[in-house]
Amino acid sequence: MDEGLRERKKRETRQRIADMAMGLFMMRGFEQVTVAEVARAADVSVNTVFNYFGTKEDLFLDRREEVEELQSNVVRERRRGESVVAAFRRDFLEAVEERDWRYGLNEGSDVFGRIVGESPSLMARFRELEHEQTQRLAMTLAEESDADPDDLTPRLVAAQIMETTRLLSRHAIARRLAGESWAEILPLLRTQAERAFDLLESGISDYCVRM
Repeated sequence: MDEGLRERKKRETRQRIADMAMGLFMMRGFEQVTVAEVARAADVSVNTVFNYFGTKEDLFLDRREEVEELQSNVVRERRRGESVVAAFRRDFLEAVEERDWRYGLNEGSDVFGRIVGESPSLMARFRELEHEQTQRLAMTLAEESDADPDDLTPRLVAAQIMETTRLLSRHAIARRLAGESWAEILPLLRTQAERAFDLLESGISDYCVRM
């Protein structure tokens, strides 16, 4: 169905507010920016901001719904004969080469990480987001493997995969924050990722292979 004029304007307004907010956050930090300042920058009222975003933290996480589905999409889109671990290995290494945002490896991810690290409220919200990502991945794995409701395997596999990719991403971001260039980080990150997924493969490589 084609997007109507009203829907398009609402989408554009929401995106403008989010873009202005992120620009201010990146320049000054999350805690130093008020919702009123975001509203002025986007040329809307404070009430309008809250019509689109329930909290100030939601302004920072405007792509939350998309982020929550990223891992489930890796599972759903895995290739024939490809295990879940193999699909995540391929997806993560592709993101490394492309400097893609889906694993926090894009340009500016170090600034993004520093802002989150400086804000207790954002850190709490990110913990919630990480929990939700793991839960959604576990649900998708359970659906794809037709697991019994009492089977803990989907949750165990989801937790292992999510913690592996988060650890790799956080390590790369920490090295960027320490002043290293991406060219310095990339070779070791590839090696570390391959080793991490090798370890996962040795334990859960035959889980949920697509037939």
